[in-house]
Amino acid sequence: MEFNLHAVSSEEKERDFDVVIVGAGAAGFSAAVYAARSGFSVAILDKAVAGGLTAEAPLVENYLGFKSIVGSELAKLFADHAANYAKIREGVEVRSIKKTQGGFDIETNDDTYHAKYVIITTGTTHKHLGVKGESEYFGKGTSYCSTCDGYLFKGKRVVTIGGGNSGAIAAISMSEYVKNVTIIEYMPKYMCENAYVQEIKKRNIPYIMNAQVTEIVGDGKKVTGVKYKDRTTGEEKLIETDGVFIYVGLIPQTSFLKDSGVKLDERGYIVVDSRQRTSVPGVYAAGDVTSGNFAQIASAVGDGCKAALSLYSDSISKK
Repeated sequence: MEFNLHAVSSEEKERDFDVVIVGAGAAGFSAAVYAARSGFSVAILDKAVAGGLTAEAPLVENYLGFKSIVGSELAKLFADHAANYAKIREGVEVRSIKKTQGGFDIETNDDTYHAKYVIITTGTTHKHLGVKGESEYFGKGTSYCSTCDGYLFKGKRVVTIGGGNSGAIAAISMSEYVKNVTIIEYMPKYMCENAYVQEIKKRNIPYIMNAQVTEIVGDGKKVTGVKYKDRTTGEEKLIETDGVFIYVGLIPQTSFLKDSGVKLDERGYIVVDSRQRTSVPGVYAAGDVTSGNFAQIASAVGDGCKAALSLYSDSISKK
């Protein structure tokens, strides 16, 4: 079966689709392919450039079928594939989603789109430290994902900034193959669960508390160290390192759902059931924006597939 999703006869139809997907990342692209192949007309809207966090990964070595690929290249392959099935519109920021008698009005900075169904795949953004050298050395020793980039530092020195559960897990996992790993934590106490505290102690991983990172240092080409200030004494110190992994939090992109009726958890992530359904019938969510997600490209692709197939199954049951 073939789908001519790009055939439109008027400006109005350009904003009238069976399915509107909010967020052009791995989950959104996957959902678009499956929704279109189920016979729906599909549009993907993204306030920025298509690709999501996949495009930000300096190197991806854990996505099946690719031994090693630059994140931006993988994101382009995703986008090129999805473009065969759906309209991808960049620079279109969704401001609200409202239920109507026939579906949903999706209000954007561009215009109002109309859809029978909505799939939200807006993902998250990294909380940044906002210190000198952070952006300069991104991809040159600085990363926000040890699962993606940790193995690149096999036999080398690394620092994890942020000692919560995510930072602790990253440090523990990397300790299996790096030369050494150090955790720097802003608060004056352990911020991870006790099980991780015990593992950190067992592995003799330094956990520096009450420390404020002030700069990521480099030689112009790569990271060479991290500067931090002891919050008690005010003394500034330097740790020499080859890699820096920042785990100070993620921000789910859900502010536009404020008055939509879509249920969020206490951290702002979308609550979904086992079929990616949200609390609002006809609205689905997939990928990193959902509660309890694994923050992996592979799981986002799977969630997108599941959301689209659930949508199709639900639409059939209503007929």
